[in-house]
Amino acid sequence: MNGSLMRVGTSYIPVQDIELAAEWYVNIGAVLNYQDKKKAILDLANQSIFLVKSSEKQSANFYDIGGKEHFSLTFEVNGMNTLTSLHREFKEKGITVGEIEDRGHAGKNFVFQDLDGNMFDVWSELSPVFKEKYRIN
Repeated sequence: MNGSLMRVGTSYIPVQDIELAAEWYVNIGAVLNYQDKKKAILDLANQSIFLVKSSEKQSANFYDIGGKEHFSLTFEVNGMNTLTSLHREFKEKGITVGEIEDRGHAGKNFVFQDLDGNMFDVWSELSPVFKEKYRIN
């Protein structure tokens, strides 16, 4: 094999109302680059996010073998202080958030949902490669 996968460039998230969803994502820090009636293109967390108009009851979530609904993306933040601060900020904005939890590995996590019920995870640990590349302490 001559090449290898280098990074995830774009994630696609199904939404019902493009305009409302784009506004919601901008409210949590995304930058809106393009929008029409079928899609919005955002920059969020060093990645391109496409919000795609979908039919009802669509989400990016999935169910594990035990029937538990799961998120499909985890965002990283730099440490516990940032995690707790973001958790508090999301709650103050009325965003549906779960409790901060210890999952038995390094750091802690919480789950939040967008307006369409798409679930996302937030982890308190930045990857060492990312920290080194962007010179983050």
